[in-house]
Amino acid sequence: MIRFEPRSNPGPILVYGVPVFAAVFAILLAAIPLALAGAPIMDAYGLMITGAFGSVFSTSEMLTRATPLILTGLAAAIAFRAKLWNIGAEGQLYMGAMAAVVVGTGVIDGPSWVMIPVIMIAGALAGALMLIGPTLLKTRMGVDEVVTTLLLNFIVLLFVQMMLEGALKDPMSMGWPQSEPIIDSAILPPLLERMRVHLGLIIALVAASGLAVFVKRTVWGFEIRAVGENAAAAKFSGISVTKTMILVAALSGGLAGLAGVSEVAGTRGYLATDLSPGYGYAGIVVAMLARLSPVGVIISALFVASVFVGADSMSRAIGVSSYLADLIVAMSLLCVLVGGFLTRFKVRFDRKKTAG
Repeated sequence: MIRFEPRSNPGPILVYGVPVFAAVFAILLAAIPLALAGAPIMDAYGLMITGAFGSVFSTSEMLTRATPLILTGLAAAIAFRAKLWNIGAEGQLYMGAMAAVVVGTGVIDGPSWVMIPVIMIAGALAGALMLIGPTLLKTRMGVDEVVTTLLLNFIVLLFVQMMLEGALKDPMSMGWPQSEPIIDSAILPPLLERMRVHLGLIIALVAASGLAVFVKRTVWGFEIRAVGENAAAAKFSGISVTKTMILVAALSGGLAGLAGVSEVAGTRGYLATDLSPGYGYAGIVVAMLARLSPVGVIISALFVASVFVGADSMSRAIGVSSYLADLIVAMSLLCVLVGGFLTRFKVRFDRKKTAG
């Protein structure tokens, strides 16, 4: 007979070791599909490492990919900590990007020190508004936010497509559905010459550090943690659950909106429907791998980004599908979920006594 006993104190080795073990174990499990594909396993792993860290260019590409993952990971982490299941970061990202394009294509013209904060604020507000609506439906009417935020992703993408075929379409795009380019003063400057990594990375790191301090050291952060642990008890103690959830929604949606600003003003320079390859959904994996820790999100995002960039490089070199990266990330999440369960509970095997 199998019994699960709660652990009174899991200890730091279990708490912090489980995500690391999950990532390593998932990479080792990837050897199975690699072998089935007929690829040389050691060569494939070597190509993944050099593809992500083998040169300044590859590392800068990895950091470029990690930037929106940090922001969407933070968006999921702060929401999940309050038990607000935000699955709509992808739509919030696109709304943030569209707001940045609306403001940053000439509506307001000024120097960089004015334009960059303006488009960031516009993008964050657009993302926040996208989540406040479903949050009010949850707190006032009990509507499941998983459904509303997930479905809003598709609605937003269709709305963006409509705008790119209409009011926001670039007349110089030769019929291609994309927006006008953002003016030069609103572009996030690169951190390295002739590299794509840009100021958005610094913004993401500052956001992660600020969120860590906010959650651990402020009264609002305590209220968010209290609502996440037990909303009924928090309400009984005098905490306004509705106000706290709206604050969480504004933070989560705003961070996802900033991810859209980062991509459109730092990497692309214009808005198109293929702006995000799924950063909003990948941010959920990043947050779970980090166990909802803002600082852990940085490490988790770097791991996920390195897997994606390394797998792309490997697939080009040996002809293996780059979807292996998605498989590794998915297996990492499953390993973390299983490991998280084993962190909270001990497994006991009791032998059945037979009557003598």
